[in-house]
Amino acid sequence: MKNIFFVLIICFFSWACIATPSPTPDFTQVANTTTPTAVITPTIIWFPPTETPTPFPTMVITPTADMRPKIGEILLEDDFSSQSGWTLTQSQAGSVAYGNNELTIAIAETNAYLFSIREDPTFSDFYLEITASPNLCKELDEYGVLFRVSPAIDYYRFSLSCNGQIRVDRIIGGQASSPQPWVLSGAVPPGAPSSSVLGVSAVGDEMQFFVNGRYQFSIQDPLLTSGALGVFARSTNNQAVTVNFSNLIVYEVIP
Repeated sequence: MKNIFFVLIICFFSWACIATPSPTPDFTQVANTTTPTAVITPTIIWFPPTETPTPFPTMVITPTADMRPKIGEILLEDDFSSQSGWTLTQSQAGSVAYGNNELTIAIAETNAYLFSIREDPTFSDFYLEITASPNLCKELDEYGVLFRVSPAIDYYRFSLSCNGQIRVDRIIGGQASSPQPWVLSGAVPPGAPSSSVLGVSAVGDEMQFFVNGRYQFSIQDPLLTSGALGVFARSTNNQAVTVNFSNLIVYEVIP
């Protein structure tokens, strides 16, 4: 019995001695077969695209309609070279005198109103243009054209001020009223020296007014139907005013 037990012990240890050892892991092989994880580097966009802006629609600029009447033959043309036909003045208040192809109204340093009338012809229906060029003026000093001037010196007066306003007065018996009071006009260059072409259309009792070819307003007044033409200037601030008038032309109006 002891012999059998001894044999069993020997066999047990012999088996343990000949048992196959566990293999050592080959880390090199594992490292070689493992797929590395890719590191993604973001791409830098130096000039990122921007949205294309929607263009604004192109504005179509409509030209200002020419409101001037349809004209016919020339009834009068005066470039003031003949130095005749206009009333002249010389006084302490100022003077009206001919210059080089122009008529000049010069007011001294005082509040004064001077005008000059062309003796003939007279007109009822017409369209006129005349150039007015103030050399000295400021604020509400004014200048302009007279029309339908009667022998009694009743007339209409189209005025421009030196601060860029316009109006129309009616003078009857020495009393003035304003069918069109002062209104600011973007067509009148303020101050002096400057130059503007004044336009007046008078057909019956309807009158239209223009500055530098641009329509300003219309009035209706039946009191004066015909008469002569004139020009004027007025000082309102006790300072000198000088205005030159040139290139008068009067046209027939075609209905």
